[in-house]
This record gives sequence, C-alpha cells and structure tokens, in this order.
Amino acid sequence: MTMKHLIKKSWVLAAMTLVLASCKKFDEINVNPTAANENQVQVEYFINNSIISAQMNPDVAERSFVLYWKPAGRQAADVDGGTISVGSYNDGWTSAYYDQVSSWLNMANTGIQIGQKQISAGTSKPYTNNLIQVARIWRAYLMSEMSDNFGPIPVKAFEGSNPDFSDVKTVYYYLLDELKDASSKLDVTMIPSDDLKKLDPAYAYNYANWRKYATSMRLRLAMRLSEVDASKARSEFQLAAATQDYITLKEQSFQVQEKDGWDALTGVMTRSWDTQPLSATMNNVFVGLGGIKSADQLGADFQVAIKPADWLGQKYPVQFSTKTNDPQAGYWFNGLPFSIDPRAYVLFSIPGDLTNPNYPKQNSGYDTITERLLKSPDGSEKKVDAKYTWNAKTDGDWGSKDQLNQLVNYGGTMPRINMQFRNSTQKRLFFGPWETYFLLAEAAEKGWDSPVPAQTAYETGIAKSFEYWGIPLRGYLASEDYNRVGTSVSWAHTAEPVSRVMRYEDGMTGTAGTLTLDYPKNNLYKNGTVKNDHLTKIITQKFIAQTPWLPLETWNDHRRLGLPFFENPVTENPIQTLPALTDATYMNGSVKFLPQRLRYPSSLRNTNINGYNQAVTALSGPDEVLTPLWWAQKTP
Repeated sequence: MTMKHLIKKSWVLAAMTLVLASCKKFDEINVNPTAANENQVQVEYFINNSIISAQMNPDVAERSFVLYWKPAGRQAADVDGGTISVGSYNDGWTSAYYDQVSSWLNMANTGIQIGQKQISAGTSKPYTNNLIQVARIWRAYLMSEMSDNFGPIPVKAFEGSNPDFSDVKTVYYYLLDELKDASSKLDVTMIPSDDLKKLDPAYAYNYANWRKYATSMRLRLAMRLSEVDASKARSEFQLAAATQDYITLKEQSFQVQEKDGWDALTGVMTRSWDTQPLSATMNNVFVGLGGIKSADQLGADFQVAIKPADWLGQKYPVQFSTKTNDPQAGYWFNGLPFSIDPRAYVLFSIPGDLTNPNYPKQNSGYDTITERLLKSPDGSEKKVDAKYTWNAKTDGDWGSKDQLNQLVNYGGTMPRINMQFRNSTQKRLFFGPWETYFLLAEAAEKGWDSPVPAQTAYETGIAKSFEYWGIPLRGYLASEDYNRVGTSVSWAHTAEPVSRVMRYEDGMTGTAGTLTLDYPKNNLYKNGTVKNDHLTKIITQKFIAQTPWLPLETWNDHRRLGLPFFENPVTENPIQTLPALTDATYMNGSVKFLPQRLRYPSSLRNTNINGYNQAVTALSGPDEVLTPLWWAQKTP
C-alpha cells in the first residue's frame, strides 16, 4: 500500500468515526491529506497541526474562549455575550467549537495511526514511537476539553471503531489509562533534531517535559473525580503524584506562542470589540485579599482615589439592582480599594489610566470616556466620572435599571482585561506549575498521599503564580485580611469572618450612612457554613492563578466543588432559562442557577440522530445547559 493511500484511508476512517457538522467537513478530511506528497506525510506534521489549530482561530476563540468559557468560569463579566451566564446558549457558537475540536482530534488520531502503521511496515524513524506517545498525551487533553464542555463523547471513535458515545465516567477512566500508558512509553533520553523541534510549538519535543505534562494532567483529571468517585480519584492521583515527575517550573509549562494575524496562533482574547470586563466574582475575590495596600502598588496620581477599608461605596438603589446575593449589590465604588490582590492591577485596567501603555483603548471613545450618566425614572440625570474607580457588573437581567445605568455597560468605565492579552504577544498557557501545587495541596488536605505537605504546596502554588507575573510576595502569605466573601490568605488563619460595619453615602444626595454587612452565604460549599477553611483558600488561589488563560478550569473547579463563591445572576425580570431563580430564591446558591455544560450542536442531532440519542442517554439528563456532568455537584 502506498503512503498516499495509507493517509487517505486513515483520514477516511477518522471521518467515519467522528460525528462532524457538515458534508463539507467530510470533504476536507478526505481531500486535504491526499494532497500531501510522500515526503511530507510524517507523524510530526499531524501533531504540529493539531496543537497549532487547537490554539483557536479568532472565529472559534471568540465564541468558545471569550463568550462561553470566560463568563462561565467567572474570569469576565458576560457583557459581550450575555448568554452562558443565564443558562442559555448559541447554536452557532457551539457548532463552531464542536467542529473545530473534532478536527483537532482527527489530526492527533491520524498521527497516531500513521506512526503505528509505519512501525508495522518497518518504515518508521527512531523517534516515531515517541511521537505516537506525544500524540496520545495531546489527544487525551483534547478529549478532556471536549468532554468537559459537552459531557459524553466518542472514545473508541478516536481508535478507528464505530463512534459510540461513552458516558463521562468511561471517558475519564480511558483518559487516565492513556496518560499513564503513553507517558511510560516515552524515551526521554532521545534528543530531537533541530528540524523536529520546530514542529512542536509547545515543548520542541523535550520528551521529559511531555512526560511531566502527562503526569500533571493525570493529577488534574484524577482530582476531577474527587466528589463522585473518591476511591478511583485517590488511587489514580497517588500513583501519579508518587512519580514526582510533574510540572513544577515556569519553563516546564505547557504554553504556545501567539502571533498577530488571523489564524490559529492569533491570541484568543484579541478581538478589539470584546470588552472582557472584570467579573463581580473575581472582584469580590480580589478586594481585600492579601492585605497589600493600593497605596503601595500604585503611583502618585492614584493616591487621592484610594478609599478607606470600611468604605462600601455610593448607594444607587434605583439604578443598580439588589436582586442578587452579590455583597456589593446596589453600590458603585467611587474610588480604588484600600487593599487588593496585586495580581488584579496586572490583569485588569484601571478606568481612566490612559497614559498606561497597557491600557486597552482600541475602540476610541468607548474605551477612553469615563463620564457617563445615571438616570432616574423622573427624567433627572447625574453625570458620574468613573476615572480611577474599581467596579464590576453582576450578570443577569437588569430590567428597567439597564436603561437607567450607563456606567456598567461601557468600556471606559469598567476594569477590563489589559492590552498585553489583546495583541497576540503572549504565550497561551494550558498548564502552569501553580496548578500542580494546588492539586497537591488539595490532595494533602483530603488526607491523600502527597509528596508535598498541604501548606507547603499551597504557599508554593501562590509563589509560582506571583513569579509568573513578576510580582513580589511581600507579606501576602501571612495576611489575615478577608476579601469580600470572607476568605483570607494565611494558611494558619482559619477563623470564620463576622459581620462588619461599613460606611457609604447616598449617591444622589451625598447623605452619609453606615450598615452592618454580612459576608455572603455560599450554599454550594458545606451549606454556606464555611468561608475560610483550607480548601476554600486553595481553590480561591487556584481561581486567581488560572486567570486569564484557563477559564475552563475555573468553571470545572466550581462545578465540582462550588468554590469560590459565585454570586447569582441579577433577576430584576424573570430569566426564562433559569426558572428556579426567583424573587424568593436569589439570596441562596444552587446549581440550578449556574451553567453546567454546553448543549450539543444541532448538527449532531440532524446528521446522526442515533449518536445524539446515545449521547443524551449517557448524559443521564436532558441535553440542556443546566444538566450537571457526572463529576459535578448535583445539589443544592
């Protein structure tokens, strides 16, 4: 059999075993590889194409990474899409991602098949076996990404068999076995040629780093099962952790360099029209955490804008909704917080900081104008200057208040993701060293065998995150200051927060007032009775460290544990896609108020009804955004 026929056969088989969205996709799979000549048909080409393509071209990046994952994982407010945060979906966005992830898997699977056939035919190269293992490791990641979005996916499809959809438990068991087996078969002593290095955009075929990535992935996927299959989670985690061969250094991170343009390597957050503002969840986590004063982080121009620690803000009950359990609901913070996690100012812009080269101002006045109106039903107006203020909009349905409030729906008035993430100059990160340490910390806290004690792993994870951003730790690790949801940094400080007296002023009249403010109750974790235990600290720090590159992982952690505190969407009007969220329930937390997955694209149902029905049966629930995955919380 010629190499050309081999490739065609492999890709036709892959096309048959994947459920794709259109006949066009089948044509692409059948035609493109056959155009390659015999010298080009190498395993490394398929791996390279799969990794690069999975960086997401701007079309799919905006629809999945920005409009789905970031608001679902609360790394951005949902002002750009207004969809996933209220339990809704867009079939076009979903179809774009489903088609793309299927094609990335096709490429990885074809590389594996080619390598195996070359070995059988005696035409392989000395490094072919290593490439097969690399492709298996990468394929495992892609399958986990696909499953974490939809739930059941084909497993045997990627081995060349009929595309039966497997339940999530089967998928995860398979992935853990694959990662363990593939990493054990890597020859890490093999040195790649310079030409081969160029065809691996992540590790340049440093096989030792690929093995570390596989082990860290085993830790991630094993921990995902902690709340539903604790015995399996523990045994798989401990086997992986015992190797101590995982990602611990910044240079071992799985990351791929972005480049400017309009292709798969273009940065995932680069569409200028996407506001990507700070989320209320992240703001509540940031403010007060670590005790590092804004005065010590910012220059002279900002000092006058910094507010005291007991300042709540200006109260605008007419223009700001209070129908949510967000502790800042109803208030506009007319300045900068007294203290804040120092990563906040690295990640997000301060409104009005126009001389900062990192300030995002791609949309002229929309990004730079800071004065906006607050309107009253009687027709009166108040102009408010948001320069040097720090606020976040709570997602949801604001009803008539949306028309009265020009502050929260505008680029120049809200902290937004900084320019460095919008210009394709960064490396998109898939796994950093802090995640390894936070996973080890969680395992140790659960009483599992861990090579690193819980406190050491926790503090090392924080240090690795600060190192990544080039921020000094100073006294951060020892801080006992609470953030807005009642969590502190210090490992030794587990005292639960008590209500505190806060000052505010009426936004319209300037009349001063005080109130006793309770910390919000997180019903999704220990029924809201705990806000400052070790696990809350670990996941809080992991949540921050994963921002802005890993919103799918912050969504995953919250679906699994209910941590950190996610406020409910505003419900000034009933939200049809969140029927359980009502005037009687908005102060309580529930999985019924939060997105749990993506619906399958309509193309799957239209082109393969048997496969679709099989997937829904394996899901054990309706094909809806609110149906929890197997490993996720099911109550309250």
